[in-house]
Amino acid sequence: MQQLYDTHPAPRAAFTAADAFTLRTALDALGGVRDLDTLDVACGHGGTAALLASGGARRTVGVDSCPDRVRRARASAPASAPVEYVLADAADMPQLGPFDLATAVYLFSHAPDRAALHAMFRGIRANLRPGGRLLSLVRNPGGYPRVDWSPYGMRILDRLPDGDAPLLKAQFLTEPPLHFEYREWAHADFAEAAVDAGFSTVGWQPARTPPADASRDEAYWTAYRAWPVSSLMTCTA
Repeated sequence: MQQLYDTHPAPRAAFTAADAFTLRTALDALGGVRDLDTLDVACGHGGTAALLASGGARRTVGVDSCPDRVRRARASAPASAPVEYVLADAADMPQLGPFDLATAVYLFSHAPDRAALHAMFRGIRANLRPGGRLLSLVRNPGGYPRVDWSPYGMRILDRLPDGDAPLLKAQFLTEPPLHFEYREWAHADFAEAAVDAGFSTVGWQPARTPPADASRDEAYWTAYRAWPVSSLMTCTA
């Protein structure tokens, strides 16, 4: 983000463009965020939080566990759309709300075990008003080794059995490539954690892609939509 979220080293990569379009479309479908209290968990450098604040949210809070990311988010926050930034672990989040809407971009894929995954959902639910919404971009399981995402900006290198969920080793296709890891949780694991946390509804929306253009035509996006990096998880408190 300033792109949708700038925790990625290559925010203009195609899969991040699809993520941004997916989340913006979902926010528009809800009527936007004007006059809502909003929370962005795992806010990174502040892209999603800035999006919420600039959309007219009454209050926006960004939470991240990395001091450097919080520092950079605070430094880059526009004065015209103020955001409060809090240094905290999503699995041990303090009471900061209540909020009407929470967002989480790829947060749950980094839960190291089932206990942490459930704690993340509980912390978000505890900060939402009754009827509040959670919109979360979550990674789709099962892609490796069937799918090559390298045309879209990332590549999976290996999948290792490890603990409660397999560990995937991957890289962002920057120059040079930047390596990262995440857990391959099933969507059913996310849904179970959400219900356990007290969310009353759990739904899924497929990734949406931006309009085709000269650099990324419709065939390019059609291939991506056949097996996208992410899906949008929607939960109601």
